[in-house]
Amino acid sequence: MGKKLAAEFIGTFWLVLGGCGSAVLAAAFPDVGIGLLGVSLAFGLTVLTMAFAIGQISGCHLNPAVSVGLLVGGRFPAGELAPYVIAQVLGGIAGGAILFVIASGQAGFETAGFASNGYGEHSPGGYSLVAALVCEVVMTFMFLIIILGATDQRAPAGFAPIAIGLGLTLIHLISIPVTNTSVNPARSTGVALFEGGWAIQQLWLFWLAPIVGAALAGIVYRWLGSED
Repeated sequence: MGKKLAAEFIGTFWLVLGGCGSAVLAAAFPDVGIGLLGVSLAFGLTVLTMAFAIGQISGCHLNPAVSVGLLVGGRFPAGELAPYVIAQVLGGIAGGAILFVIASGQAGFETAGFASNGYGEHSPGGYSLVAALVCEVVMTFMFLIIILGATDQRAPAGFAPIAIGLGLTLIHLISIPVTNTSVNPARSTGVALFEGGWAIQQLWLFWLAPIVGAALAGIVYRWLGSED
């Protein structure tokens, strides 16, 4: 169990450092900023690389919502849920901490949102609470459908990391303008703690919505994937 939790910690650390790091350090870089497409690819690549690196150890959840969805879908034991979530959140916070240390080394540094997730005035596109809630529930639902389907025993072997990584990339392309894309409570927590203030006040939504979406996907895929 210890190795599984260490793998989840490392993987979630990489997701936050790589994904949020691309937004904080590279997206707005003068003349060569990577933009929305680059940030979306970065998040997808973190999951893709970690799925190949630690999938065989822990399953590479990297996300409390994924663990909940797999539990509801009958793919994950209830007794491991709490330790997995703790490891993921701690990994996300560690990734946020390293990113903060690096980013604050630049003269004139300001957090400027620090890749946090938000709604209302803190949504990149000014989207409402309801729009953010619906977006996060639906995007997480689809993410879990992709994960559950790609890792089904009947799916082509060895391709799941590619489908999951590309799925997360697509989700970011759709939803960055709405919420800055969470679909992952550990990712949201890892940077919100360093932004503080409004990011922590709005963090509840980025726990609630992904978990609801993931649980619904677990229920739906148990029926959809049934051979009965």
